[in-house]
Amino acid sequence: MRRWVVALRLTGVGFFIGGSILLGVVAGLWFDSWLNSEPAGMIIGLLLGLVVAFYGVYRMLLPLLSNKQDKENG
Repeated sequence: MRRWVVALRLTGVGFFIGGSILLGVVAGLWFDSWLNSEPAGMIIGLLLGLVVAFYGVYRMLLPLLSNKQDKENG
């Protein structure tokens, strides 16, 4: 795989992490203002954003890791 393709994929991973966490926190803050439950919604939104970010990064980097293992084995 070309280096610039890997670099673009890693840049996309960074934006995905930031977007997932930011979206989770914003949704949690909105949920807090709707139910008037100050820190609970933000914490839950942050945790959900982190879970989505980690799972998404795993799914995005899986092809890169499998290509590296294929090159080492063959």
